[in-house]
Amino acid sequence: MLKYFFLLALLPSLLIAQNTVSGRFSPPENYEFVLLYKSTPTGTAYIDKGELTNKGHFNIALDSAATAGIYKIVYGSPPQANNFDIIYNGNESIELHFDEQNGLNFLKSKENKLWASYQHSMEMVNQTISNYYTKNSTDKAAFGAIFKTLKETQNAFEEASEGMLVSDLITSSKPYIPVSYEDLPTYKNNLKHHYLEPVAFGNTLVQSSDFLMDRVMAFVFGMADDDNSEYKKQVDILVDNIGPGKKVIETILLETVWRNFKIMGHAKVANYITDTYLLDLSKQFRYNELTQDLLAYKNTSIGSRAVDFEIGFDNENNTTLHNLDVAQTYLLVFWSSTCSHCLKELPKVKRLVSELDDIKVIALGMEEEDANNWKQEISEYPNFIHVLAMGKWDNPIANLYGIEATPTYFLLNEKKEIINKPKDFEALKILLE
Repeated sequence: MLKYFFLLALLPSLLIAQNTVSGRFSPPENYEFVLLYKSTPTGTAYIDKGELTNKGHFNIALDSAATAGIYKIVYGSPPQANNFDIIYNGNESIELHFDEQNGLNFLKSKENKLWASYQHSMEMVNQTISNYYTKNSTDKAAFGAIFKTLKETQNAFEEASEGMLVSDLITSSKPYIPVSYEDLPTYKNNLKHHYLEPVAFGNTLVQSSDFLMDRVMAFVFGMADDDNSEYKKQVDILVDNIGPGKKVIETILLETVWRNFKIMGHAKVANYITDTYLLDLSKQFRYNELTQDLLAYKNTSIGSRAVDFEIGFDNENNTTLHNLDVAQTYLLVFWSSTCSHCLKELPKVKRLVSELDDIKVIALGMEEEDANNWKQEISEYPNFIHVLAMGKWDNPIANLYGIEATPTYFLLNEKKEIINKPKDFEALKILLE
């Protein structure tokens, strides 16, 4: 009787079968661990860590609290470059093999195997379309056959995914299919026009996936000429397709697009996104750090008038940057007396400007709490205009200028407009000489 009692006691745990995420990474010596996260539209939540065996195997158990959705596997550093999405439907275990040469392959999981198969099939058809146009073909029968295959492939996968989570991704990926023959310019124009139409921007699964960001980035940067007006149109079309009532995901997508334009040096497009959409959204959701980044970049874009701040020559001769009228060119230098790199470069700056006419250096010393070192150092540079910026990285002036490293240089004209932002002393030397 006692034996049967223990069996009954174990029965609930036996009925609740645990699903797992397991697999193998190869070559195993290149990997140490696997981190599992649950993806959401606004970020990721840590779930568990799996140690890899000497043969590259790992196993992570998912308890009954693990909800269906998009999960992310991180397998290296930096995490943003060493990860991939998996779909978990709450009912099936997932088994995979990640190979450094051949990529990701799912051995178990209907959801993930179907999504991988769909992506591979669509890639094959798209390659056929590319080959057709590369050969400058005008064979309408061949054209029709290719897009008939594309349509049938899409329909087949939509039918196969009915009732599955992956259905949302497959329908959001639906390609543009011409109804009759189109030459290359017409096809490219229509492809761009319809590219975002099927995307379910309001769908939580889609919002949580890498698919959405990849689709948006391909549209904005891959379907426009390297032209400011073209990029602005792409951004406007993106916002129109996102539609009303989705402000959180709109903010996330536009921030990423904005940061990419910032990296590319397209200040006009980046600031267009700020002024037209992103700054209001950032303030609405009280994303203070993002708001500061947006304003700092806008304030320091080439062509913008530098942000004004107070300058004190002494107790009796105070002025501001905008009211300063002592040269045709001004060099703003953000530095710190505790920055060894700054202490090496400032003497070089001193020698460089001493050989030039009509240029004035304004040196903003970003100090923590003690200004004694700063006072000693500035005595070596009597011809510079010195401004003490206490608080270092939290100093209001430094924040307005978006200072992330010292030394940082800005060249201004007599109107205090930013005419260049040399990245280091060597770049500054070339500009001034």
